[in-house]
Amino acid sequence: MPRRGENIRKRKDGRWEGRYYVQEPETGRIIQRSVYAKSYGEVKKKLTAAKLHKTKNTKKRLEGTEIDFGRAAEEWLAHIRSKKKHATYTKYRMIYAKHLCEKLGSLSFSELNSDILTGIFQNEETEPFSESLQKSISCVINQIFSYAISHYQIHLPHYACPKYKIRTKPTEVLSRSEQIRLLQHLYGGMDISKLGIVICISTGLRLGELCALKWRDIDFEENLLHVNATVQRIAVDGYKGKTTLLEGEPKSLFSRREIPLSDELTRLLLLYRNNPGDYVINGRKPMEPRTYQNRFQKYLQSAGVKKKNFHILRHTFATNCIENGIDIKSLSEILGHSDVKITLNRYVHPTTDRKRQHMNSLSAIYGQLMGQT
Repeated sequence: MPRRGENIRKRKDGRWEGRYYVQEPETGRIIQRSVYAKSYGEVKKKLTAAKLHKTKNTKKRLEGTEIDFGRAAEEWLAHIRSKKKHATYTKYRMIYAKHLCEKLGSLSFSELNSDILTGIFQNEETEPFSESLQKSISCVINQIFSYAISHYQIHLPHYACPKYKIRTKPTEVLSRSEQIRLLQHLYGGMDISKLGIVICISTGLRLGELCALKWRDIDFEENLLHVNATVQRIAVDGYKGKTTLLEGEPKSLFSRREIPLSDELTRLLLLYRNNPGDYVINGRKPMEPRTYQNRFQKYLQSAGVKKKNFHILRHTFATNCIENGIDIKSLSEILGHSDVKITLNRYVHPTTDRKRQHMNSLSAIYGQLMGQT
């Protein structure tokens, strides 16, 4: 029977048990914990020590709520800088500086509430944030919260970004006639720069991956292209508006991949294999993505095609693959996606011609039915 007011009892196995309650820092739930000993006096000492430890943690947690969000954010960013890719750190730093620092930096965690956090995404002077930016901001907030919870024992709920209806433009692909005009222009005066466009529309390479492509990444015996690097322009710490071109690892683990090359594309690449330099497109150094985007626009203009984003080549490649019967799993791996859902939702766009084929097939079925009737 438990001693009155002490929550200590003797168990059937002969041991003494003392019970006390604590609050989980992650969920806020109140849970019961126990200490055990062979005698009443020993379990009482253990119970007293456990309760004292609980009191210290509670005090530390209360003190932690007075820590500024900005202080925790700076500490978290320093941690990210030492553990993650520099490009990842730069992205998080820019998101914090542009969208969170002014609104949350000076507030303590005890002052934060759902209204303040939701207000980050509400700005009457500008257009609503894109879905991607909302997710990125919420990702940074949650990671700062997690850091504060683990280092200051602060109890904070998981924060999910609000869902806003965003009018997104439908993703475009080059039409069949646009592809024909563009390829005719490229093949009409082929050089290594124009060949880069052919590579992208034939393999689905991202712009940064093409700009970082080296001759050693191409296996001419097996007709394989290996994606081992990417380049991107990122901000330089301490210099407002100053950026540098950084060559690093691909976008994700799944982006490091191998892509089979067609015989025709391999033949074209062999024509330029002996060009000086390690890089396929730009010789002795990686190509500047912005420069190459401008070249792409000139090629489109010369081919009589309206201005398009460079990424349309990747969308066009994926759509062409689907329309020619490639299975979605193979396409997903070629594109370097972690999930086939990404491939289906973002990169597969049935063309009007393809839809018309389906409609004609349906019409033929109705015609057969009418003939039977």
